[in-house]
Amino acid sequence: MSANENYTISTYTDGFPLYELKERDTDSSFVVCPERGGILTSCRLHGQELLYLDRDTFLNPQANIRGGNPVLFPIAGQLVNGEYEWNGQVYPMKNHGVARTAAWEVVETGSSDSAFITLSLRSNAETLAAYPFEFELVFTYRLKDGVLSLEQQYRNLSAEPMPMVAGFHPYFATESKNLTYDTDATRMLDYNDKQEKPFDGYLKLEGMVESAALLNADKPEIVFPLAQGRSVRLSYSEQFRYVVLWSVEGKPFVCVEPWTALNEALNHKKELLMVAPGDTLELALNFALEA
Repeated sequence: MSANENYTISTYTDGFPLYELKERDTDSSFVVCPERGGILTSCRLHGQELLYLDRDTFLNPQANIRGGNPVLFPIAGQLVNGEYEWNGQVYPMKNHGVARTAAWEVVETGSSDSAFITLSLRSNAETLAAYPFEFELVFTYRLKDGVLSLEQQYRNLSAEPMPMVAGFHPYFATESKNLTYDTDATRMLDYNDKQEKPFDGYLKLEGMVESAALLNADKPEIVFPLAQGRSVRLSYSEQFRYVVLWSVEGKPFVCVEPWTALNEALNHKKELLMVAPGDTLELALNFALEA
């Protein structure tokens, strides 16, 4: 089988223009919607869908999408009163930042030795009102050998250092909310009571309203059961120091979210990634399915 027969790229419209990329020999595919925050709406590896998607929120341009893998930048989580101060000025910032609600541009697609699509988002008047830095994000979604990689570039086009948090909010379609996670984290921050607690690998998300953040993992990966006896392995750059776990009662998903910093980072000025003027920060996130 030639490379071009193994990899295919197609476009179609379902409320918004979508790009579907497939790898035939592993029965894998993914779908991206550039207009809705460059979001990954489907990730099907070895014949099994990993992600949950609420179609009503996806099709409503005024709604935050509940599902897929939203991109979080330049914050992950929330800010008190939806604002932060920087260099003496106060700026408004919605939950999880500006990238997930913006329209991204398609830069390139390819299907030779992998199936990939590269998207970009540049700062504009709307982003600058909330985040006073000129930037360009360039993300490549790449499917190869049954693994989906998200290669990220965060470019500072400003004349001063750019503070940022990188994060993702993947919604995984699960059979249970009460899961055991394979990670070396031993502590967690429970946002339901704001208390730090021991973590032994098991977390009962059923009945929890707020999330919990795994605090002290050294190994940049986490494995957890999905469905049909299979498990998801998320691996990521070491800058993703935290994994946030969250769900909603009555909905068949668990969110397992790699973040580089926690809530309020732009306010308390801790653990921010600082990108020098003209520099590019490169990060990675990989999705794999295991038996």
